Amino acid sequence: MKTMQAARLHQEGGAFSVDTIELPDPRPTDVLVQVKACGVVPNLRNVVNHYSTWFPFLPLPKLPAIYGLDAAGVVAAVGSNVTAIKPGDRVYVNPGLSCGSCTACRRNDQINCPAFTFQGYFGFGPGSQQIYDKYPYGGFAEHLIAPVSSLVRLPESVTFDQAARFGYLGTAYSALRKANFAPGQTLLINGMTGTLGLGALLLALAMGASRIFGTGRNEDLLRKAKALAPDRIHTITLSAGGSMHEVVRDATDGYGVDVLIETLGPGAPAEATLDAIKALRRGGKAVACGGMADPLPLDPFPMMCQQLSYIGSLWFSTAEGEDMAAMAQAGTLDLSVFEHQRFGLTEINEALDAVEARNGGFTNVVVTP
Repeated sequence: MKTMQAARLHQEGGAFSVDTIELPDPRPTDVLVQVKACGVVPNLRNVVNHYSTWFPFLPLPKLPAIYGLDAAGVVAAVGSNVTAIKPGDRVYVNPGLSCGSCTACRRNDQINCPAFTFQGYFGFGPGSQQIYDKYPYGGFAEHLIAPVSSLVRLPESVTFDQAARFGYLGTAYSALRKANFAPGQTLLINGMTGTLGLGALLLALAMGASRIFGTGRNEDLLRKAKALAPDRIHTITLSAGGSMHEVVRDATDGYGVDVLIETLGPGAPAEATLDAIKALRRGGKAVACGGMADPLPLDPFPMMCQQLSYIGSLWFSTAEGEDMAAMAQAGTLDLSVFEHQRFGLTEINEALDAVEARNGGFTNVVVTP
C-alpha cells in the first residue's frame, strides 16, 4: 500500500497532527495532485476551535479531517477518462465542489448548488458531508484528489506560492465581475489592506480601474497599498474618524463611485457598510464578499429610487481562475507584491500562529508539503 503524510485535525480546538495515511487513487474523472503549496486561511483557527458552535448552515467535515483550502501543485496521475490534463502539469485546485446533478449544476451554476462545499474547509448545505466523503483531502497533505473540472492550469510565470493565494484573488475577481465592473470605472474597497481587500485592489488595477478608494486602519499598510499605483489609489484611514462616503463624494465632485467591494469580515459593524453604500453613484452596485455578519438595516425605498444593488458573492468559478492565470501571464495582474512565509507540513501549527501575526494582506502564509 502506498502512503502519504497529511496534517489532520482530530478534535475541536486541538492541534493538527501529521499522520501517515493511504495514498488515494484518482477515479475516472479525477486527478491526483502532488501539493507544492497551500495557503493558510486567516479564519482557519476560528473554524477549528469552534466545531460545536460554528454556523449550523455551514457544515464542517467529520473528524479527523484534512484541511487546506488553496492548494497548488503538479499533477501526479490522472483518471482513465481524463484527456486534457496530463501528469506534470502545474495547476491550482479550485476547492469549490458541487454535487454535479442538481438543477443548478445542470445549468452550469455550480456555486449555487445546494450542496456547494469547500474542499478542505467547510460546506454550505446538508449535502456537504457526502462531498467530503468523496473528496476528503485538503491541501495540508502531500497529495490530494480532485475533479479534473476543478483545475486551473498555471503558467510558468506564476509560482506555487502565488497560486496558493488564488482563493482570495478569485473571490475578489468574481465580485468585480458580478458588479459588471469595466475599464475606466471607479470603486471603493472597504477594507483594502486585508487579505481579500488587497486581492480586490490587484484585480481592479488589472481590470483598468481609473480610480480606487480604499479604507483601512493601519496607515503603514495603506501607504504600502497606495504605492502600487499612487495616481490611481486614494486611501481613507478609518481610525481618523469622519465619514468615508463624504471623502469619496468630495473627491468625485459629488458623483460617487461605480462599485463598492465590501471585504470586511465577521465582527465589523454594520455602520461601516452603510457608510460605504452611501458612496455609490446612482445605479451603483455594492458586492459583499468578506463575510461581514452584522445585520444591515437597509431601507429599500431609497435603494429603489437610486437604483442601487446589494449583491452577495461567495466564490469564483474555475473559468474565472483561468482568467486570472492568463492576466498574471500577461503581466496585468501583479502577484509580486506578496511576502511569502513558508512552513513545512510538520510546522502546520506554527503556520496558524503566523497567519494571526501577518502584515495585513501582503503576507502570504503557505504550507509546503
